[in-house]
Amino acid sequence: MKFRPLHDRVVVKRVSAEEKTAGGIIIPDTAKEKPQEGEVVAVGPGARNEKGELVPLEVKVGDRVLFGKWSGTEVKIDGEELLIMKESDIMGILEDAKAAKKAA
Repeated sequence: MKFRPLHDRVVVKRVSAEEKTAGGIIIPDTAKEKPQEGEVVAVGPGARNEKGELVPLEVKVGDRVLFGKWSGTEVKIDGEELLIMKESDIMGILEDAKAAKKAA
């Protein structure tokens, strides 16, 4: 991907939604709720504070994050559906997901 977000913006790729319920019922595409979890694929350089100094972002490429239901702007880049949001729209980083990814 050849896209670099500006300032404190982050590009996130949603993780795929569950196809089945815990009881084994298959969920049709029309009834699926979009997941609020994703993987960071690009980050901007950071925001500027009151003194004009660059404050780097806490999230980095590869982090698994949770974000609000209505967060971000949906875009399609190179045929891939992505979200562009400010770092402040991200609620947190999933630490277990990072550890599981490294182990695999």
